Amino acid sequence: MDEKYAFALRKLALLGALDDYVSISSRELGEALDMSQQSASKRILELIDQQYITRDLGTRKQRIKITPKGVEEMKKEYTEYRRIFERTDHINIRGEVSSGMGEGGYYICQDGYLSQFQSKLGFAPFQGTFNVRIYPEEIGKLDIVRSTAGILINGFTSEGRSFGNVIAYKAKIHNIDCAIIVPERSHYVDILEIIAACSMRRTLSLSDGDRVDVKVSL
Repeated sequence: MDEKYAFALRKLALLGALDDYVSISSRELGEALDMSQQSASKRILELIDQQYITRDLGTRKQRIKITPKGVEEMKKEYTEYRRIFERTDHINIRGEVSSGMGEGGYYICQDGYLSQFQSKLGFAPFQGTFNVRIYPEEIGKLDIVRSTAGILINGFTSEGRSFGNVIAYKAKIHNIDCAIIVPERSHYVDILEIIAACSMRRTLSLSDGDRVDVKVSL
């Protein structure tokens, strides 16, 4: 994203336009951006054209809100800055143990996946996934994880059924090697599906609601 747009979005977000419409005149935006009223008016039109903001023209003042596209662009900037200022080979994501739908075991135990888990991750997973519901304040860290390449587990066809590609991210929980697995075309929201060589619940004596720290390799 062009830096001039990123700067304007940051200023608008600080004024509250990330969560709701904010009333602001071109003159006021110009003061925030350190530019003339005419230049600010032009910048607003550019942001609308790029679909970064939406505008409601009221009777007295225009109301501006950052669009989902604008939010996503800001998240990319945020992720890049975090990687600059928080240089590390891992990131910790906090959450709590959660019960899944019981479907994970069926998929990860397919021979086409099992052989690749063994060769690419270094272990054959215990049947079933260990699910962690991420705390809301931690969800932004998933963008940092997604910005890494991960390990591709290739999809395959078995008995006429197609199984898609999976991206795996190596991790540790209490020094137990494990991996987060994500369907390639999926965007996880707040649940991490984790595989390990053992039953994490039994090995660590965990129950639903127990806090877990997942140390993800970057």
